[in-house]
Amino acid sequence: MTIPVFYAISDDFTKYAAVSLNSLVKHADSQKNYTVYFLSQDLSAEHKQDLTDLGSDNVHIEVFKINDEIVAPIQNRSENYLRADFFTMSIFYRLFIPDLFPQYDKAIYIDSDTIVNDDIGKLYDTELGNHLFGACTDTSIQFVPKMIAYIKDVLALDPKKYINSGMLVLNCKAFRDEKFIEHFMDLLETYHFDCIAPDQDYLNEMGDERILHLDSKWDAMPNENTAPLANPSLIHYNLFFKPWRFSNVQYEKYFWESAKETKFYSELKAELDNYTEEQREQDRGKLDHMLAKEDKTVKDPNNWAQVKKRGSVSL
Repeated sequence: MTIPVFYAISDDFTKYAAVSLNSLVKHADSQKNYTVYFLSQDLSAEHKQDLTDLGSDNVHIEVFKINDEIVAPIQNRSENYLRADFFTMSIFYRLFIPDLFPQYDKAIYIDSDTIVNDDIGKLYDTELGNHLFGACTDTSIQFVPKMIAYIKDVLALDPKKYINSGMLVLNCKAFRDEKFIEHFMDLLETYHFDCIAPDQDYLNEMGDERILHLDSKWDAMPNENTAPLANPSLIHYNLFFKPWRFSNVQYEKYFWESAKETKFYSELKAELDNYTEEQREQDRGKLDHMLAKEDKTVKDPNNWAQVKKRGSVSL
C-alpha cells in the first residue's frame, strides 16, 4: 500500500515546495511507502528534477501535469482571486484529485508553504467514515473581526468550524460517488460567488456538517495572538507569515532547519535579506485589501448567505 500525498504548485513556488518536501521525507516512517505528487501546469524540467532528487527509497516523487481542459471552466475572474488579490489556478487543483486519481479512496493534500514535522502517514491513518474530508479549523482568522463577520454574514457558517484548506485528508471515494467536482463546477458557473478564499470557501460550504475536524497540530499557523504549539506536526505559513520574507515569524526555525538541507537555502536567505521594508508594508496592506471584500460581499444579494436563505442552492 502506498500513502498518496499531493501538492499543487506553480513553477515559481518550487523552492518553497522543496523545503516542505524535504521535511516530509525526513519524517516519513521507513516502514511505510509514500508517493508524493506535484500537480502543476508549468513546472520546468529543472524544477521537476530538483523535486525528484529529494525522494528516497520509500518516498517516490511524481510530477503530474494538469491538463488545461480540466480546469478550463475556472476563469480568471475577480470572484476567483486568491485573497481578493490575484488569480492562481493552482488553488483549485486539490478539488480534482479524487477524479484524476481513481486508484485512491483516500489521499492527503498539503500546501507548499508548509513544514512537515511528523510522519505524514499518521495523518493518512485518520478514519474518515462518512465525512467528505478531514481538516483543521482556520486559526489564522479567529482574531480578525472582519473575517469572522465575513464567515458569519456572507457565508452563513460558524467561524469556529471554518476550516483551512491548506491541509486536507480527502475521502476520494465519497468525492467521486457524490460527483463533488460536477457539483462544484455547477455552483461556480451558476452563481459566481464572490469569495475571499475561493477554493476554501467552496469546501467549507459544500462540506458543511460533513467535515471531520482534526487536531490543530496538523495545521499550525503562525499568528500574533496565541502562543506557539509545543510540538506542531505540520506547520502552515499561511497568509503573509512567510519566513522567507519576514523575520521573527512564529515557527520560523522549522522552516530554516529544513531549508538548510536543500539546494535553495542561499536563494531563500537572499530573498529574506533583500526583501525591503516597503515590500513588507505592501504585504501587510494586502490583508486590508483582502478584508475590504467583506464590505462589498455582505451587501451582495447573491452571496452565499442570501442564496441559501432563498433555498435556491442545494449544497
